[in-house]
Amino acid sequence: MGAVVPRLTEDPCSWDDLPSAVLLLARDGRASHANAAFCRLMGLGAEAARGAGWQQLLTDPDRATLLGALAQGEHLSLPLHLCSPGEHDGIQREVWVDCVAQWRPSRGCWVCVLHDVSATRQAERVASVQAEQLRLLADSVPALIACYDAREQRCLFANRPYALTFGRDEQSILGLPIAEVIGEAALRRIRPQLDTVLVEQRAVAYERQLVRADGRTQWVEVHLLPQLATDGRLIAFFVLISDISRHRLAEQAVRESEERLGKFMQASAEGIVFHKGGVITDANAPIGMLVGYGLDELMGRRTLDFVAPDQVSKVAAVMSSGQETTYESALIDKSGRRIPVEFIVRTMMRGDERLRMTIVRDLRDRHAAQAHIHHLAHHDALTGLPNRLAFMAEIDQLMARAAASREALALLFIDLDHFKRVNDSLGHLAGDELLKTVAQRIGAVLRASDVVARFGGDEFMVLIGGGPRLEDVADVARKLLAAIEVPLDAEVGRSISVTPSIGIAMFPGDGITPAELIKHADTAMYRAKARGRATYQFFDPTLASNAYAALVLEGELAQALERGEFVLHFQPQVRAGDGVLVGAEALIRWQHPERGLLLPDQFIPLAEQQRLMLPIGTWVLHEAARAARRWHDDGLCAVPVAVNLSAVQFQAPDFVSTVAQALAGAGLPGRLLELELTERMLMDELPEVSGRLAQLKALGIRLSVDDFGTGYSSLGHLKSLPIDKMKIDRSFVVDLPEARGSVAIARAIIQMARSLGITVIAEGVETEAQRAFLAREQCDELQGEAISPSLSLQAFEAWAGREASG
Repeated sequence: MGAVVPRLTEDPCSWDDLPSAVLLLARDGRASHANAAFCRLMGLGAEAARGAGWQQLLTDPDRATLLGALAQGEHLSLPLHLCSPGEHDGIQREVWVDCVAQWRPSRGCWVCVLHDVSATRQAERVASVQAEQLRLLADSVPALIACYDAREQRCLFANRPYALTFGRDEQSILGLPIAEVIGEAALRRIRPQLDTVLVEQRAVAYERQLVRADGRTQWVEVHLLPQLATDGRLIAFFVLISDISRHRLAEQAVRESEERLGKFMQASAEGIVFHKGGVITDANAPIGMLVGYGLDELMGRRTLDFVAPDQVSKVAAVMSSGQETTYESALIDKSGRRIPVEFIVRTMMRGDERLRMTIVRDLRDRHAAQAHIHHLAHHDALTGLPNRLAFMAEIDQLMARAAASREALALLFIDLDHFKRVNDSLGHLAGDELLKTVAQRIGAVLRASDVVARFGGDEFMVLIGGGPRLEDVADVARKLLAAIEVPLDAEVGRSISVTPSIGIAMFPGDGITPAELIKHADTAMYRAKARGRATYQFFDPTLASNAYAALVLEGELAQALERGEFVLHFQPQVRAGDGVLVGAEALIRWQHPERGLLLPDQFIPLAEQQRLMLPIGTWVLHEAARAARRWHDDGLCAVPVAVNLSAVQFQAPDFVSTVAQALAGAGLPGRLLELELTERMLMDELPEVSGRLAQLKALGIRLSVDDFGTGYSSLGHLKSLPIDKMKIDRSFVVDLPEARGSVAIARAIIQMARSLGITVIAEGVETEAQRAFLAREQCDELQGEAISPSLSLQAFEAWAGREASG
């Protein structure tokens, strides 16, 4: 950088004698001459270097910098990076030079002297890479590393983990004295070890707890290593710190574990034995108490010496396998008694010693409890008889044996008649006593080989084996009837008695599975009750088929609404005088997928039993309201549609709101909906009924009394209710006009309705004679086959269209 530009001679070729590389450059950087030293340095020919050719050797940034400097000024000094393959050998050359140049006005050129500093730059580059690698290595090793000078003890180097541990970084920690880095208190603790290094120039190692900058405490192992000069002087010392917290925590955990184990062994109520190679090395007091030996008598003995002989091979196999497991076995105590136990076996290490630990649990109480639980699970707590669960297991086995030996069995299903009356009148304690007595009496009648069980409530099961004949079974049934119905004293001076109804099913004729046999005996028992109770009845297959058909229909009914199988038919209601359409009654039908169209009497009773009338009734209301709205919008007719109500539907708390929702959903005026109620529905709780009817009238709805004359309503009762229409029951219409009684009743109903201002309609009108009579008696409206049968929605609309156009 301090080189002097040589004095320019008249002959440029004299530059070739100089050892330094020289370029003569114009202001634009073009070379008029490159001396031999330059060409040798770059491996380039003289002709290739002239002009702008030599500039191709420069990197782009250096080229721009040099050309800028040449264009202005008279002196310059700057580093340059050149790179070029040699012209002869083709070897890539990368050269760093310090360029010193001076402008010579007399010659109109720059004289540039290039000093080769490639070796220095390469050495710096290698040193930088090595420093980076050393730094990377130091920052990556799982240890804290630092170096301090020996005289002032200031930090000369620290890897990243060391610096971070003390809340610094690799740069800010440099030059800090050790007291400032680790703290005065920590320095005082390690001063003896530090003096050993500084004074005696010996390496030391010690352990201590280190509090990190983030407040965490860790155990560390510290090595202090002296660095000596070639003349033996101490110039610095290294600090190497390794985290040994994991090891110390593990050691602490082992100590604590051993302490806990010792306390556990002393506090545990269960026996604990440690053994090595099958020889007892340690035990606690409970195991000694269990087998009747003192601890000194157990130590050094073979564990198998205390195992029951029939269990030795099993226990030995577990010991030799080394598996950790839990299993049941048995011990023999000092007096020779067998003790059922549970072994919980584990393998553990005590230092370098591998031991087997066995927890010995006394199972005598558990076995007794299990036996008691098993008895309770399979026996009725009140009567002591086998319960349903035990009976089902027994009947399954007996039927399998009977099938194999081709023998018959008889199953008797016993149900006490009106047993609920005993509980209701005398209390459950008296009922319980009666059940216990009945159980004893049944057992007294039967043979020891027969099976009797309490099936639940007041139901008992008897299974007779040995291939009994029908007359033998009947004789047993008669004996049971006689034994059970004998009165017993319930209270002082009072006696009670109950009678049984007995159903009998025979295996294999009446069933080949327990469930089938029980079901058929149950069916026969209900047949006995139907025949007057206090009797027995053998199973008849025809009973099962009828019951099964009803059961199937019940199941299908529950799904009919979801599947959309219900439809509405409509029967026209006309004015008696001129036959004009004044209304239509909505009648539900079930379009059964297999049995075809079913009328209400075939499924409505089942729906009421299953409490399906609420959703079915709601569906009828919505469908009827939509149909009436459709007729009104199409201009077909504007007449009310009548819907029959069930008692459960009318009594539902939200019934009025359900009706309101049906009207709102269809957009139907209340005057186009008529609700038909039975007399019986109107008789219950008059104030509540009156209030509910008033709410319905507030919606504009018409109210009708269906099947009038068949109930118990009075004129006074009807007078207080907002009734719009009465319907004469078909039972009074069918004999008109011949039967005098029917004529009198029909006339009375018509006259009564007219006197109350109530419209009267006759249903079930099937003949012209009936129609003519009712018209003469001034009945307001008619409904029945003589006018039209019930019609599907489409058929009704076609009928109404024809009537309107006619």
